[in-house]
Amino acid sequence: MKFLLAVASALLPTVVSSVSSFPFFGGDQKPLVNDDLSVPGQNPLNFCKDPKNYILNIEYVDLDPNPPQKGQTLTIKAKGNFTEEVEKDAYINLSVKYGLITLVNTQADLCDQMAAVDEQCPLLGVKEFTKEVSLPKEIPPVRKTLLAETSSRMSDQIWPMQGKYTVLADVYTNNDNEVTCLNALAQF
Repeated sequence: MKFLLAVASALLPTVVSSVSSFPFFGGDQKPLVNDDLSVPGQNPLNFCKDPKNYILNIEYVDLDPNPPQKGQTLTIKAKGNFTEEVEKDAYINLSVKYGLITLVNTQADLCDQMAAVDEQCPLLGVKEFTKEVSLPKEIPPVRKTLLAETSSRMSDQIWPMQGKYTVLADVYTNNDNEVTCLNALAQF
């Protein structure tokens, strides 16, 4: 579904492209799944809450590779059904955090984002799409470090600790009705 590209793009590759100095996909990342709220398909996405009242019913979102890898092409395949018409001035609230630190917090016009997947508002009915996104090789792994203390002095040894990124995309109609809300967790 083409709409999902906008959401998936907001959650994954758009963030990487717009903030390429931050790592969102590491080589040792594993898919994280919340079985209760997981988005159908092969992806690390979860619904924010029970999706039964969302305007967009997502049939699946498949990412290949899953999890996304830096320097590789990410293929996004998605399908869903808009049960109500979504018109001009619908919007996406996007937030990306590293731990408690907010890296991105923005609002984007949904209909403007739809152009990236050759779709336009109003949106209604079943939508399906396949989109390829090149992820940059320059996404460095960010790690916190912990200095080891030995023999009452600080050692030069450094142990890497994994960082955690959370991505939230909350989508609304122009009347503030919730279209969908998706989140993802990436751990490095």
